[in-house]
Amino acid sequence: MLLKKISALVLVVTSLLLLSGCSGGPPRSSVAVGKPAPDFTLVNMQGERVSLSDYLGQVVVINFWATWCPPCREEKPTMESLYQQFKEEGLVFLAVNVEADGHQVVSQYLLRNSYSFPILLDGKAVVQGMYGVFRYPESYIIDRDGTVVEHIIGGRDWMQNPTYRMIESLLKN
Repeated sequence: MLLKKISALVLVVTSLLLLSGCSGGPPRSSVAVGKPAPDFTLVNMQGERVSLSDYLGQVVVINFWATWCPPCREEKPTMESLYQQFKEEGLVFLAVNVEADGHQVVSQYLLRNSYSFPILLDGKAVVQGMYGVFRYPESYIIDRDGTVVEHIIGGRDWMQNPTYRMIESLLKN
């Protein structure tokens, strides 16, 4: 009996020592609500370089997503509806695809699903790491001054309250 207890204790201590050497958990990020959104540059589906700073003065939603993610796919039509409704007032969606083979899989995806907002490719997870994203979809809403005003984890209907009202309010400022 004593031997079993000692063995169990050794196993627990060894496990704790091994785990303490691992970074584990979500990536660390300095992106936070109330802070300036870090600038980045990625390539869009047409091969053009697009920077977040290109959209200073507009309300920007950065949406990290993947084609294999059901909630990501489900929210895209409502993103398109919101974008169409408010793009003339300064709303921009930047849909950042996080897949290593993004251009190929997104091209196939767009054959069945047409969206007019920019889709950017982050196949090397540079921006994903910068923003500390590890759940999909994950979005950041940025005001006209370039400040992060909301961090959203999970899919949503972008045409419903309170997200719709927040976007509408930001566009009026």
